[in-house]
Amino acid sequence: MIHQNNSSAGYTLPPIGENPSTEAQGTNPGSFAKPSKIAPGVEGRYTFASPDTPGMPEPSMKTAWDFMPEDWTLKAGYEENYQNAEAWQTPDGFEPMTQLESARMGIVTPEMLRVAEKETHLTPEQIRDEVAAGRMIIPANKVHLGYNLEPMCIGRASKTKVNANMGASPVSSGTDEEVEKLKWAEKWGADTVMDLSTGGKIDECRETIIQNSLVPIGTVPIYSMIIGRKIDDLNREIILESLEQQAKQGVDYFTIHAGILQEHLEFVKDRLIGVVSRGGSLLAKWMIIHRQQNIMYTLWEEICDVMREYDVSFSIGDGLRPGGLADATDAAQLAELVALGTLTERAWRKGIQVMVEGPGHVPFDQIEYNMKLERQLCHGAPFYVLGPLVTDIFPGYDHITSCIGATAAGYHGASMLCYVTPKEHLGLPKKDDVKQGCVAYKIAAHASDVALGIPGTRDRDDELTKARAALNWQKHFDLSFDPDVARAYHDEDLDVDTDFCAMCGHDWCSVRISKEIVQFASGKDADYAWDKTKISEALTDEQKEILEKRGVLSPDQIHKLASKTKKVMEADKDKASCHSDYVDTDDAQTLQETSLPIIE
Repeated sequence: MIHQNNSSAGYTLPPIGENPSTEAQGTNPGSFAKPSKIAPGVEGRYTFASPDTPGMPEPSMKTAWDFMPEDWTLKAGYEENYQNAEAWQTPDGFEPMTQLESARMGIVTPEMLRVAEKETHLTPEQIRDEVAAGRMIIPANKVHLGYNLEPMCIGRASKTKVNANMGASPVSSGTDEEVEKLKWAEKWGADTVMDLSTGGKIDECRETIIQNSLVPIGTVPIYSMIIGRKIDDLNREIILESLEQQAKQGVDYFTIHAGILQEHLEFVKDRLIGVVSRGGSLLAKWMIIHRQQNIMYTLWEEICDVMREYDVSFSIGDGLRPGGLADATDAAQLAELVALGTLTERAWRKGIQVMVEGPGHVPFDQIEYNMKLERQLCHGAPFYVLGPLVTDIFPGYDHITSCIGATAAGYHGASMLCYVTPKEHLGLPKKDDVKQGCVAYKIAAHASDVALGIPGTRDRDDELTKARAALNWQKHFDLSFDPDVARAYHDEDLDVDTDFCAMCGHDWCSVRISKEIVQFASGKDADYAWDKTKISEALTDEQKEILEKRGVLSPDQIHKLASKTKKVMEADKDKASCHSDYVDTDDAQTLQETSLPIIE
């Protein structure tokens, strides 16, 4: 039974939003986020939003419908109802080139249909309406669609997405390693990947990544623009030529740091750590050398024209994002955010999809304000944030310090979270760092979605809860995000699936005791019933490697866990099943003879 407000009992629940369980399972009444209102135009501005702390900026009353191309005309009689496709007349012979233009014309594209299959709480028409309002983008370069790209979306009405950064540097990595990291990031849940290569065969690396990628690929084009030349030499021809080349390769979104302006530089001089964005620092130097306004800002419409031809989306870069807590929410960062709002309006007029990049390093108490100010100044365009990190003193653990901030950011308004790995601030991430960053950010994104009450987001959690209540260990592991880690950690202490765990033991296991109490429903779901004690299967190679890295068990103990069933032991006839490079075959045979009993 769902519990209701009970003022006589001394408590009153806040207004309740959607229940994140499809079937309203459990006793939780639902999300404490605002009730969502998925609606076209400005009416949908509160879709999946956290309650506003007093003093927070209100959502903008404008959407992309307020920034239409100059040659589109509003039909008579639609002055009050202009935020729909029927209200607008396009020029004769106009053909939509981008997802935004198609949405404005009322067209549901094949990509929108595919996105709706993944976002099961939204219809294709709702996807179209969110894209038309500018609150959602579908980053899908037409060239990349010709390879293996799986269309996806980024926006507040959809589930929170995760981006993984990678790329070769002048001192580390190359194309093969970056493609391996790409596939690894896809395996561990990255929804998009940014290639931030600054060295090696940079064009070849980018092209190979795009051709092998199932997810959208983003870049920061200025990195390629200055390879082999000084930032002083950057000019219109170099910029447009480089953008054209990358668009032709199939890049799905560009980070362009056009919001850092001449007038903002005076705000940076007293910062503790100055400009930490590579693109932002390069363009700051260009402006100082040339004594001119940011060239990306002045060329914005021409940049849009190149991007429109291939339907490349903007990720408008935050060149003045804070690099430490002491610089967060300062005059430089906020002045740039105002400029990003103006650039969003200019891009929408050119028919280009937009998301906006955000901070950085932000104290926990300032995260909500940052998310909601962007919602206002950029008219609900999707916010894509790096972290933010909520403390600066844990190098080596910044995937944790940042996913704490990322969870708050996702709840308060961010649509995509850029992962941070344990190598952040220290070096180029390796394969395992990519996994750690992805997993940390999948936790943050999923926690945000459950808190926002996005329908169905808690279903798997509830199923795992029922498996845990029934002490059905195998279903418990199967439903987990990383079954190999869950199984390996369990078997490290107790390699038999019992009706208790090694943490409590039999007599102290609260879950076992609850299951035995007749009046309780806990643990009695027939779908999760199982025969009590089972000797589990042998560890897989992946699970064995997990335990070896932990360094808790001895090699002999790990061998026993990895070779205890006949099925595994018969896999290789040429040597004892518990053989490894650290012992010879005779010693391995001895280990086999003293291992756990064989299960037929």
